[in-house]
Amino acid sequence: MTDNRMKSIYQKRTRIGDNILKVLIYLAAGVAIALLVGIMGYVFVRGLPQVSWQLLSTVQSSLKGTFGILGNIINTIYIIVITLIIAAPIGIGSAIYLNEYAKPGKLVRTIEFTTEILSGIPSIIFGLFGMVFFGMTLKLGYSVLTGSFTLTLMVLPLITRNTQEALKTVPDSYGALGIGATKWYMIRTILLPSAAPGILTGVILSIGRIVGESAALLFTAGSGFQLPKNLFGKLFESSGTLTIQLYLSMQKAKYDQAFGIAVVLLIIVLVINLLTRFLTNRFDVTKLK
Repeated sequence: MTDNRMKSIYQKRTRIGDNILKVLIYLAAGVAIALLVGIMGYVFVRGLPQVSWQLLSTVQSSLKGTFGILGNIINTIYIIVITLIIAAPIGIGSAIYLNEYAKPGKLVRTIEFTTEILSGIPSIIFGLFGMVFFGMTLKLGYSVLTGSFTLTLMVLPLITRNTQEALKTVPDSYGALGIGATKWYMIRTILLPSAAPGILTGVILSIGRIVGESAALLFTAGSGFQLPKNLFGKLFESSGTLTIQLYLSMQKAKYDQAFGIAVVLLIIVLVINLLTRFLTNRFDVTKLK
C-alpha cells in the first residue's frame, strides 16, 4: 500500500514537471514563430508593392530615372556559381580525406579545430583579408573573382563539417558491401550516394550564406550593377549583389527600394530552404528502400 502510494506521488510530480517543461517549450516555439511571422510579414507588407517587372528586369539608370536590380541578380548568380565551383570540391574532398583516409590523431584534430575557428570568424574580417590579398596582392581588384575567393574561405567550414557529419551517419554495414573493391570505388559508389542528402544540405546552406552576405562582398566584389557584356569579362568587373544594393538603398534613405529588394531576398531564401528539403528527401536512400 505504501509502495503504491509513493509510486503514485512520484508519477504525479513527474507529470507536473513534464507539463511545465512542455508549456515552456511551446512558449519558446511560439515566440520564435511569432518573430519570424512578424519580420516576414512586415517586410512583405512594406516591400511587396515595390516589386514589379521593371524592378526585376532593368538596371539603374540616372538618365531614364529608373531603378532595377537585374544586374544585381545576375551578379549574385555569378558569385554563387563561382564560389560553389571552388568550394564544393575542396570541402567535400577534405571531408572524405578526414573521414576515410586520415588516421585519427593530432593532425586531424588540428584540421578540425582550424575549420571550427574559420566558421567563427566575423565576415568583415574575411572581407578585409580578401581585399588585401585577392584584390591588392593578386591584383584582381573589386571583382566577382575576389568576392568568390573570399566567400570560398567562408563557406568551406560549412560544407566540410556537413559532409563529415553526413559521412559519419552512413552505417558501417554499407561499407561491407564493398568488400573486394578498392577504397575509392567503395567511397564513390556506396558512401557518397548514401551521404548525398547531408552533403546537398551543406552545399545549399552555403548558398544561403552567400546570398545573405554583404560585409565581405562590400570590400571585395564592389557595388557595380551593370549587365555583363560577356560571360567571362564579368569575372573581373565590380559586381554588387542584392545585399549590397539593399545596403546602398538603406544608406541613401530609399526605404521603399530597400524593402522591395528585401522581399526578393526573402523569396530566394525560402526557395533555397524548400529546395534543401526536397533534395534531402529525394536523395535519401533510406526512404528509397
